[in-house]
Amino acid sequence: MAGMDAFIDRLDPDMCVVTAAVDGDRAGCLVGFACQCSIEPVRYVVWLSKANRTYRVARTADRLAVHLLTREQRDLAELFGGETGDRTDKFARVRTREEAGGAVVLEDAAAWFVGAVVSRADGGDHVGFFLEPQTWGAREDTAEAPLLRLSDAVSISPGHAAD
Repeated sequence: MAGMDAFIDRLDPDMCVVTAAVDGDRAGCLVGFACQCSIEPVRYVVWLSKANRTYRVARTADRLAVHLLTREQRDLAELFGGETGDRTDKFARVRTREEAGGAVVLEDAAAWFVGAVVSRADGGDHVGFFLEPQTWGAREDTAEAPLLRLSDAVSISPGHAAD
């Protein structure tokens, strides 16, 4: 796979936090594999690691919330990327609210949307959740702030090993 590293090492995607909630069980994680995948209808896909607690909750979720962070919000990235929900209640340390269908939205995120899960695809060690946006919002005070990217978060030690 060394040849592929020359390609992959040049990528610097935006990072986001994905949250899932089912029957009172909440989970969330930092995600680097996510993007818009359709223009009409608008669709967005997030890829969750099968080793992650968020994946285990999301498997039966009807909706997921996707949150963009700014570079100044590294503390949120460290919480959702460096801690595991198997040991830590991440939501006890952040401001949240319930949105469409019980989705958990992080109130301090720069921008967010809640999407209905329209399909899932196995991609190997990750599963893609294809989402149709239903509700969304953004903080105006962060509109010009640079988004958190992989290069900003690479030093965060994962809360859960990739297996």
